[in-house]
Amino acid sequence: MSGAVLFIKENLKITSVQVEILVGSLNVLSLVGSLASGKTSDYIGRRYTIVLAAATFLVGALLMGFAPSFPLLLAGRIVAGIGVGYSLMIAPLYTAEISPAMKRGFLTSLPEVFIVSGILLGYIVNFSLSGLPQNINWRLMLGLAAVPAIAIGIGVTAMPESPRWLVMKGRTDEAKRVLIKVSDTVQEAEFRLSEIMKAAAMDLGEATSSNHSDWRGQGVWKELLLNPSKPVCRIIIAAIGINFFMQASGNDAVIYYCPEVFKDAGIQDKRQLFGVNVIMGVAKATFVLISAVYLDRFGRRPLLLLGSIGMAVSLAVLGMGSKFLQHSETKPLWAIIVCIIAVCADVSFFSIGLGPIAWVYSSEIFPLRLRAQGTGLAISVNRLVSGVMSMTFLTISEKITFGGMFFVLSGIMVVATLFFFYFLPETKNKSLEEVWALFEDKDRTGDDKRGMQMREM
Repeated sequence: MSGAVLFIKENLKITSVQVEILVGSLNVLSLVGSLASGKTSDYIGRRYTIVLAAATFLVGALLMGFAPSFPLLLAGRIVAGIGVGYSLMIAPLYTAEISPAMKRGFLTSLPEVFIVSGILLGYIVNFSLSGLPQNINWRLMLGLAAVPAIAIGIGVTAMPESPRWLVMKGRTDEAKRVLIKVSDTVQEAEFRLSEIMKAAAMDLGEATSSNHSDWRGQGVWKELLLNPSKPVCRIIIAAIGINFFMQASGNDAVIYYCPEVFKDAGIQDKRQLFGVNVIMGVAKATFVLISAVYLDRFGRRPLLLLGSIGMAVSLAVLGMGSKFLQHSETKPLWAIIVCIIAVCADVSFFSIGLGPIAWVYSSEIFPLRLRAQGTGLAISVNRLVSGVMSMTFLTISEKITFGGMFFVLSGIMVVATLFFFYFLPETKNKSLEEVWALFEDKDRTGDDKRGMQMREM
């Protein structure tokens, strides 16, 4: 959309306010998808929720690609937004629930790896299609998203259902078969199954059996919002906090409006603007992959703190560079290069820390019965803040300049760093069943000896 909107604005003659609505509507409507996704996945299962997300992507892409006017284009963006809400919750949740503890960080960060790869591919496609006629290029840029949506729908047929969801439904034999497929040995699968069954029994207050086949996530919202225990409160604060700061960092807005930022800095040629986007996309893709590879080695906290500190510094440098260019009549090349480097550094540090870790952390800290809907609640906050940022970024920047906006975002990241340091315990190498203990009323530094056996899985 960041590239397509340049042509949409000229072709459909829409205003800057309509651009903000078009860009931000996806994030606001993804709030609906993320809120509904938890209950949906508890009801129909994780696999079919992925199919539902793919279907909404397909419909949204086709609507946008063939839209003859702004209202229909917006309608397609809204449908796609609902699919985004579903997918952002279900992809890391599903991955976390089938992954062994020692590889969960890497595997659960893969959704972010492919989100970033998709963004990079979008930049490359935008660059490639920018030379086509104005009434065609943006339609292809948006409509081609139907292709991966179809691929997701086909690919999910080869994926097993989440063993943890199967256990919660009392389908333990099916859960065991899935765990045997995703474990190194039958003994490991049996051990993981026994731990899941214990956790499920604790969550439901009784032994897990076939009489739980009618469980569809009922009562979870009440426990999350109306009568949460102290450990659940700590989990909610951690999950909502990391998702709030992920989007309050302004990363989505920087991605969406990067061409506008550099256009203001003095780069006027559209292909050069797309070229800057490609450079930024390469930086994001490179560093999110590095983070994914080392996430289980170094842990969540060190990479998260490194990323947030790096973002604070990068945004401050970007603010200074933007302010300098604002007051410079000649727009010197070195200042533009500094701003490009600062933007690439900002998105790179985001990809090291908040980008992948917000999804990983949100999907692993809730107990089994609360996991889907709790994760959906946290991600709904993520999407709400993202929508607000996207729909106000240009308006606020016009009032306080882009440089002023980047200074504000830098200050937000300083606050985020403090929050992560004090409220987010390390979850590296712990099973999903062990993570719950980190938030209970006891010394957080004490490890359960039983966890040593789980960490070897």
